[in-house]
Amino acid sequence: MIGVTGATGQLGRLVIENLLKKTAASNIVALVRDAAKANELKALGVDVRQADYEQPETLTAAFAGIEKLLLISSNAVGSRVPQHLAVIQAAKEAGVQLFVYTSVLKAGTNPMMLAAEHKPTEAAIQESGIPAVILRNGWYTENYTQNIPAILQTGVVAGAAKDGKFHTAARNDYAEAAAVVLTSEASHAGNVYELAGDAGFTLAEFAAEVAAQSGKEIAFQDMSGEDFANLLVQVGLPEGFAAALADSEVHAANGWLEETGGTLSTLIGRSAQSLSAAVTAALNASQ
Repeated sequence: MIGVTGATGQLGRLVIENLLKKTAASNIVALVRDAAKANELKALGVDVRQADYEQPETLTAAFAGIEKLLLISSNAVGSRVPQHLAVIQAAKEAGVQLFVYTSVLKAGTNPMMLAAEHKPTEAAIQESGIPAVILRNGWYTENYTQNIPAILQTGVVAGAAKDGKFHTAARNDYAEAAAVVLTSEASHAGNVYELAGDAGFTLAEFAAEVAAQSGKEIAFQDMSGEDFANLLVQVGLPEGFAAALADSEVHAANGWLEETGGTLSTLIGRSAQSLSAAVTAALNASQ
């Protein structure tokens, strides 16, 4: 059986959808904190089990019979390491044979604040002795396309990445890669995959793409990291998360969210979604 943590989250649901294209629902276990939010998965025939990172005693029983486990990194920034360690320990106790983890691009050396909790998690996975695959996911294209309605209103794409390139991919592309690794007959154990989109873009190029497709004037406003963090707080983000996002853009200016290896498209057997296609989809959805 294949277990997926965070199965009701944005990435988790897409992983389940992709797994259902490759294996029977009876082979899939959706591991969730609140089972009441997983009724749709139950209706599909997926086994839904409670697995709360903050309640380690729930984990070993939840992992019973699971041969392959995908740990989708927690969204509790600042508290993720102890949560991840609890999952790793429970997986070892449950006899999981393949442990797959969604990390961040270039986690081993990446100076971004958001990479800080991935490094010790990766180390703990290696130390556990469980055969493992690390999926170092790059940025989601949705991180930017979800802002298109606001961009159309303000006429501005604001950011702190200067001319840095973002090799993003759609969330579903990363989900499909995880499903491939979890269902492949060939073993991926021992691999660390740097996953990213096929073509990069700057924020100025993103602004130009939105302008070209919408017919509106859209400008890129280059900001300092501090000013960008303050802007994010002004639009409603918590200070800590705003600081982390601004920090990521500052480091993106130095190439930390670039990746030209093409591993993602190789894994999924097709090109990752292009920026143009992503913008088109977002514009259509906003109408």
